Amino acid sequence: MTEHRSTAKPLQGVVVADFTRILSGPLCTMVLADLGADVIKVERPGIGDDTRTWGPPFVGDDAAYFLSINRNKKSIELDLGDPEDVETALQIIERSDVLVENFRSGVMTKFGLGYDDLTERNPQLVYCSIRAFLHESQRALPGYDLLMQAISGFMSVTGEAGGEPMKMGVAILDVVAGLYGAIAIVSALRDRDLKGEGSHVEVGLFEASVASLVNQAANYLAGNEVPVAAGNAHPNIVPYQAFAARDGRFVLAAANDKLFRAAAIAMNRDDLLEDPHFTSNSARVEHRGELIAEMDRTFGTGDVDEWVDAFVAAGVPAAPVRGIDEVFASLEGSSMLVDIADTQRGDLRLVRSPIRFVGVDSELPTSPPVLGADSEEIRRWIADTAPLGHTAGEATG
Repeated sequence: MTEHRSTAKPLQGVVVADFTRILSGPLCTMVLADLGADVIKVERPGIGDDTRTWGPPFVGDDAAYFLSINRNKKSIELDLGDPEDVETALQIIERSDVLVENFRSGVMTKFGLGYDDLTERNPQLVYCSIRAFLHESQRALPGYDLLMQAISGFMSVTGEAGGEPMKMGVAILDVVAGLYGAIAIVSALRDRDLKGEGSHVEVGLFEASVASLVNQAANYLAGNEVPVAAGNAHPNIVPYQAFAARDGRFVLAAANDKLFRAAAIAMNRDDLLEDPHFTSNSARVEHRGELIAEMDRTFGTGDVDEWVDAFVAAGVPAAPVRGIDEVFASLEGSSMLVDIADTQRGDLRLVRSPIRFVGVDSELPTSPPVLGADSEEIRRWIADTAPLGHTAGEATG
């Protein structure tokens, strides 16, 4: 029986100075906030994070884009070109366990906030930089997900066979880089626990993108053939793709020979099991066109729900292709929604963290911050809190 535990989260008590904007950095710090960290988001006065304006749609003054990746944070407005505001930033950093930034290389150093500038002031600081590129020749270049989808090869393997290169519908490489950043930070905090001092960790958008090519990269490196776009088909598994039924589309994932046999029986196509071209996955990959043509003819005789129900009953993974409205209308999709009270914007409905700690009470997240709303609270916290490594009563300036 699972023991019931309190609402304490693993990063409770960890303070994060968040100098990030757009997507990869804010997603990284939101993950840390979801895990219990206190995240202080430093934003440009009167402007804030770029994504506050990336709409419509807007809720109040902020775009839905911003709201999606900034829950559980506090906001302070600081002009990093102003010496007084830089001093406030330094006071925040002195009291923080983690700093996260995703400026171009050298920008934080220009403000006097580079890693080497801070090691004496806070030797326990874990400093995470999310860059466009980690290679020395390109470190100063900007990084946007669209650029990374192009330059990393992702667009070349996305889209219909023979069609134009296509970007993914979500800035997924920014998301991946942000998750890598959160993993790096948690690992560095563990290392600090063991060694007693902080460190500088870096994540490159390009490097995270190339690492995310996984099997497509390995296919090229091992087979010396350049992967190409294949629509919804899988380069290494057949049948593992979308199919058209009479009234819509669904996906079928027969990822091994046992599942293919079960799928053929559920289709009432036992004859496919007798064809030597289809007896193994490697044979099915080689004879992909023949098999998919046979399956297409069969699926056109029924509706999506009929086929999905038949496959699920046979133990074969299958699912309808849904619109996002249908996702949130489903039981599993609606369970990912959370209603958050927001006194300034009105109640917000947002997607919740996918991480669950079994036996730990869940608690509602706080709403994404209004620009600068927590500035005075954060300044009081600076006045009342000693820098890391100091004890109460010591100078805090």
